Amino acid sequence: MAQEQWEQELADTVGKGSLLQATFSGPSGGGELPPRTVVRPVRLKAGLRYQFELHYPTKVLHENVPPEEAALKMAGLLKGGYRQALVKTEEADLQILLSKKGKAALLRKPPTAKPKEGAPAHDRSKKRVLAQGEPPAFLQELGILTQEGKVKADKQDKYRQINRFLEMVTDVAGDLPQGREITIVDFGCGKSYLTFALYHLLAIEQKRSIRVIGLDLKQDVIAFCSKLADRLGYDRLSFQVGDIGQFGGLDKADMVVTLHACDTATDAALAKAVGWQASVILSVPCCQHEAFRQIQNEELAPLLGHGLLKERFAALATDAARAALLESVGYKTQMLEFIDPEHTPKNLLIRAVRRQGYNKPTQREQQKWEEYVRYRDALSLDPALERMLARMPEQA
Repeated sequence: MAQEQWEQELADTVGKGSLLQATFSGPSGGGELPPRTVVRPVRLKAGLRYQFELHYPTKVLHENVPPEEAALKMAGLLKGGYRQALVKTEEADLQILLSKKGKAALLRKPPTAKPKEGAPAHDRSKKRVLAQGEPPAFLQELGILTQEGKVKADKQDKYRQINRFLEMVTDVAGDLPQGREITIVDFGCGKSYLTFALYHLLAIEQKRSIRVIGLDLKQDVIAFCSKLADRLGYDRLSFQVGDIGQFGGLDKADMVVTLHACDTATDAALAKAVGWQASVILSVPCCQHEAFRQIQNEELAPLLGHGLLKERFAALATDAARAALLESVGYKTQMLEFIDPEHTPKNLLIRAVRRQGYNKPTQREQQKWEEYVRYRDALSLDPALERMLARMPEQA
């Protein structure tokens, strides 16, 4: 596509006021551009401005630009060294790709971002689940915030990740049981940034009766998290050393969280959740090696013949199988982007909510199962999650 056309697209987007966010990445070597620049509309006392957020390795800088200058400045970022841009508007997502010779291509996809109600309001506190200025103690203890309640420069990404996670929890909090204590299990909790955040949201802010258990294999991490929970007075948050597959002692859990559990450890956590009839499952899979070894399809030979492409395809194929299996046992599933893909390619989150009143397969579940079987057989897969669910009498 001619350069003038993509520049015109940027100008039209800003001129119509439909820009929601633009992310510029992939700077060419030798320049002074940061790895990533994000542009958003903000409402200041002086009126509408476009905020350019420059993400350097150790700091984040901001510059507010008038609307009449914003499109030219964004075009200048691409001309000045960035190789790609993802422009999210109310009508569509626009991806601009530049070759080394400056030749541009523009791809148009359905919109993935929704406009927020009202004009952007930078003068007010950013609409975060955990707002700055009123710092939860756990964020300071974990080194995310300063004592003044400001996010540390090198923790901006982690802070956004925590808020994004809590947004996803808030969306499905109404699907959790009411009128009794809720049990939540976090498999592979690690340093437990998100575990503490989850406890704070539900127990402290929403004042719900909950019990949260964090499980991890690292004894030093569990010791650290246990001491921090005691220090914060989080008396219904506990941590245990243990393996997901061997974890016992619970007859029921209402929410299961599993973030970056490697390979079939994710399947073990999902199977536990289904066995407990958990109302909500939040899972960020990692290292899907099993399907890489199994996957076969002659028609896909051009794709599967390249190791890198096969690895990526196998990861997507695995998570599609997991979602289909959860659908076949009474869950509604969504695939969500957990954090910006610039930070990590492992940013897909499976969110599953158990259908209200579900107790045995209906025609819907039978149809989902048949779809899954056709898909599984087409790729010669033998997913661990299917084998684990088959061992449960009620899911056979």
